[in-house]
Amino acid sequence: MTSNLQPTVQPPTEGAAQSHIDRAIRHVSILVVDDEPGMRNYLTRTLEPRCKKVMAAASAEEASALLDAHHFDLVLLDNVMPGQSGLDWLAEQRRVGLFAEAILMTAYADLETAIHAMRVGASDFVLKPFRSNQILNAVNRCMVQKYLRRENFLLKYELQADSLAARGRLIGTSPGIESVRKTLERVAPMPTPVLFTGESGTGKEICARTLHAMSDRANAPFVPINCASISPDRLSQDLFGDPNQPGSDGLLVHASGGTIFLDEVAELPLPMQGELLRVLEDGSLRPHGSEREMPLNLRFVFATNADLDKAMDEGRFRRDLYHRINVVNIQMPPLRERVGDIPELAELFMGKFSRQLGVEPLVLTDHVLLNMARYDWQGNVRELKNLIERSLILGEFPPEFAGNTEDSDNEPVESLHAVERRHILSVLEACGGNRAEAARRLGVSRKTIDRKCSMWNV
Repeated sequence: MTSNLQPTVQPPTEGAAQSHIDRAIRHVSILVVDDEPGMRNYLTRTLEPRCKKVMAAASAEEASALLDAHHFDLVLLDNVMPGQSGLDWLAEQRRVGLFAEAILMTAYADLETAIHAMRVGASDFVLKPFRSNQILNAVNRCMVQKYLRRENFLLKYELQADSLAARGRLIGTSPGIESVRKTLERVAPMPTPVLFTGESGTGKEICARTLHAMSDRANAPFVPINCASISPDRLSQDLFGDPNQPGSDGLLVHASGGTIFLDEVAELPLPMQGELLRVLEDGSLRPHGSEREMPLNLRFVFATNADLDKAMDEGRFRRDLYHRINVVNIQMPPLRERVGDIPELAELFMGKFSRQLGVEPLVLTDHVLLNMARYDWQGNVRELKNLIERSLILGEFPPEFAGNTEDSDNEPVESLHAVERRHILSVLEACGGNRAEAARRLGVSRKTIDRKCSMWNV
């Protein structure tokens, strides 16, 4: 029975539309599978100037060998070939590991062929004979659909991300933050894994996003995953794909070209630690049930507030994984050690939340800022943010921040720089004058301590 279905081809496009197609497929690798030499040559001549790579196979066997040796984004597949039909070959390859999109080329647009093509995972089909612009449109449409699926899959992780981290930037000019910023600038162009450590609320995700924005991957996805907030089964599916759903790619595949940020990496279950280690060492992924590996183009960034040395001693974290992710370690300084940044952070949060809540901002007086500088901030920047939001809702700062900061002898309050000086010198004294140890405790460089001591004639 002949179907009324028409192949999904578009009329010719010219000018700007053609230029748009060329831009969309310039990074695509394509495998052409057709037993007719004339058709292979025609498709190769049409696609090669516009795509990253084009290879051709005259049979299903030759195509299988090319798939074992190379990675392709798209397969253009003739259905009627000697030995094995294109659709039967496609179904077989999906089972053993074909990760590419597929477009079927057929001379028969019947309903049975269309249904079969959908069942074995063909994205589109074109009816022979076709013109060059028709096949280019089909390739462009197929890749655009792939990118849209990826964006939709990743969008939920962006929506779940904390708005401050998603839109924030690295704030501050304190020595600790300047040291972090310089390290980020140095490692951003490299593919090296980075591990952010430090107390909760110190801005590890914002730093990870800053690193991504500084890199050549800035226009690709940044995917944050909190290993502590997702169940182990769900986390495995999200990262590596669902083994019970063929073709269900995980985040490692969808985030190709971008950055994966694994927060609270110490909470990653041991079996997944082994899988992650293989991915990091091989630069590729073998999805569940697949006989082939898929190359990955990812930058891995990690964060934890846990003691990884203790976790390794207790057998909860693999030492080989630790040494693989700890290539560059960036220790985030706690807020109590960067009190000079408090005014800028407080002003930022005050403006942000006053707009969101629709209330007038509170005045950050010298008394308030100095009380903030003297506060311990166990929750770090996150605690400061919550304090500002809560104060705006209540219309006033809590008494411990709004009260008079003069002491009982009515002496003037210290400046913020004096508070910073007093704190650094107290740490230095506690370390017996050992500047290297003081720098380690403060989360700053030895040069910073030397510069401060020289400035204070210590």
